[in-house]
Amino acid sequence: MNYVYILKCSDNTLYTGWTNDINKRLEAHNSGAGAKYTKGRIPVELQYFEEYQSKADALKREWEIKRLSRQQKLDLIKVRKK
Repeated sequence: MNYVYILKCSDNTLYTGWTNDINKRLEAHNSGAGAKYTKGRIPVELQYFEEYQSKADALKREWEIKRLSRQQKLDLIKVRKK
């Protein structure tokens, strides 16, 4: 399975990424071994994720989410949490 996810960083910014192992990736982010962006913004919290069968679909969706405004991302998170 492939995942697209949104993290909330310690400075209240949002980070979007993809992985094929969401738990391992979250651990990597929180240990400082994740993305360069999150390295100085730990701890991070998983706010949202979507599952995809193919890596290509996950990468396409990651690209779409990264182009959303902060408010649109927050709205996406809010809708999913209901």
